Amino acid sequence: MKKLGDVLLNPEPFSELLMGNYALVRAMLESGVRVVTSYPGSPTPEIGAAITSLPPENNPLYFEFSVNEKVALEVAFGAAVNGHTSCVFFKSVGLNVASDSFIQLGLMDIPGGMVIVLGDDPGANSSQNEQDNRHFARLSYIPIFEPQDPREAYAMFKEAVRISREKHMPVVLRLTTHVCHAKQIIDFSGLKITEPNNEPGFSPEKFGPYIPLTASVFELKKIALQRLKDFQKDIEVSPFNEIINNGADRGIITAGLPFKSLMDIIPEMEQSVNILRLGVVHPLPEKLVINFLKDNGEVKILEELDDFLEQKIKSLAYDHNLNTIIEGKVDLDDWIGEYTPDKVWDVLEKNWPDLLRPREEKKPLHQAIPRPPQMCPGCGHRSAFYAINKALDEDHISVADIGCHTLGYLPPYSLGQVLLSMGHCSGTASGLSLFNTSKKVLAFLGDSTLFHAGLPGIINSVFNQHDFTLVIMENDTTAMTGHQDNPGSGRNVRGKTKKIAIAPLLESLGVEKILEVDTYNQKKLTEYVKEALAFEGFSVVIAKHPCMLKFSREQRKKGFALKNVRITEKCREIHACVSAFGCPSFQLEKDGTVWVHEDLCIGDGSCIQTCPVQAIEIKK
Repeated sequence: MKKLGDVLLNPEPFSELLMGNYALVRAMLESGVRVVTSYPGSPTPEIGAAITSLPPENNPLYFEFSVNEKVALEVAFGAAVNGHTSCVFFKSVGLNVASDSFIQLGLMDIPGGMVIVLGDDPGANSSQNEQDNRHFARLSYIPIFEPQDPREAYAMFKEAVRISREKHMPVVLRLTTHVCHAKQIIDFSGLKITEPNNEPGFSPEKFGPYIPLTASVFELKKIALQRLKDFQKDIEVSPFNEIINNGADRGIITAGLPFKSLMDIIPEMEQSVNILRLGVVHPLPEKLVINFLKDNGEVKILEELDDFLEQKIKSLAYDHNLNTIIEGKVDLDDWIGEYTPDKVWDVLEKNWPDLLRPREEKKPLHQAIPRPPQMCPGCGHRSAFYAINKALDEDHISVADIGCHTLGYLPPYSLGQVLLSMGHCSGTASGLSLFNTSKKVLAFLGDSTLFHAGLPGIINSVFNQHDFTLVIMENDTTAMTGHQDNPGSGRNVRGKTKKIAIAPLLESLGVEKILEVDTYNQKKLTEYVKEALAFEGFSVVIAKHPCMLKFSREQRKKGFALKNVRITEKCREIHACVSAFGCPSFQLEKDGTVWVHEDLCIGDGSCIQTCPVQAIEIKK
């Protein structure tokens, strides 16, 4: 079986079944992209995995995981204004972090070309919301391509690079979860890697100004609007916009994955409809849309999330005095979730019940047992939460943050009662501590998130002398998104690098109370949390342990066989291992007996100290 890196570097034209995220990397190579940056986040991290699979000696891409999305975007921008074609990719809520700089991109002349690959998340499969980032692009005067599947994502990326270079403007390629993760047979073009040009291309005199002060900002805005207008003329004839004329008097305007779902239910329709499928959703190909409206007496706008297309299309109809009946979203359910085929059926049925055949109610052969999200066996966070709960009074406030440790919110730990965004915890905890003399405030922060967005809140806590305890959950990796390195790991995608130790960093910021302990040392961790909570002012406990999923995989590769624990005859069915510690390796039967699932247990032994009668031991 060929390695992914070798497949992506095949110099000949070929066809291959590939995930959408992987296909994008081939598109980068064929397009001559030079610099790629990211901060990992689903549904896009496999792009980074595909890039790092390329043999280093043949890899023409400079790639880095930056400390956050804003920095990643700025590195890509710097490379692009220096003449090197660049790409930055991140998930939906990552654009919130990058938005301060993203908003400025449309004003800039970018001679190298720059593509922003955005992984939006309808359905909130792996995000704290399902925000519609098409609004950001409209706000920034940046065009958006929206592919329906991996094959089109590959083709659109190459077109986005071409346009970005030609017009010196940024271009967004907006993907959604199922386009990123779907697999499809794709016909790839040949690949010829040319010798890179290392001459600096940065020329403010020729392409600037790059300083948006009052004296220049109005002219820069005018140029940005003109670029968008010129782009709009080109996309009127884009092959990515598609009309399917079935001779009907009703039509549907759609884009991206909803189009794919619509095509799945076409065979179930009693009557034909005409379809306008948009490949570019901002700016709209206005002439194409207007002509489609004229040709249909009634038109349904079918789009996930917000009424982004609907608002613009209705305003176009008003401006051109059209009498077409335009149907948009009917109720709140239309604004929520992914537009799978079943969802599209439900949405269309509200407007046009006569369009679809009666649907057969399908019952599952077996009812799936609900499986709540949970931390992996051996996870240091579980050990930490178990120990920390012993240190807390019932009357306390705990603040969560983004990461694997967010799962501490769930039973049996029930830690973390409020969550906004990455790195929010120190600021929110500071506010909760004000005018609060009765409840201790405890906040949790992962090590990757510390470097991503946590430092400003910590600095603010020191500067303004807030009174709460911060627990930093250090596991030496960005675990939740696939074990990418962070500045505390001592390595990056190219090898060893300077390790930024957390304790000395906090000391340099002026944190006076810092306690550090391995989470498997539960007794000491409990003591340290009590000591930190008793401290008057801002205190930090660094709760350390390697990510055991990553560690155990590495051990297996080295040939180590994992052990298991077992329940001995000492067991008195107190069930602390299940109800308080909560490792999924422990299985509770209806008769009260407990046994260990050997396929799950990794034999780390962190559970042994949790049993009040010492009934857990390492299996010989």
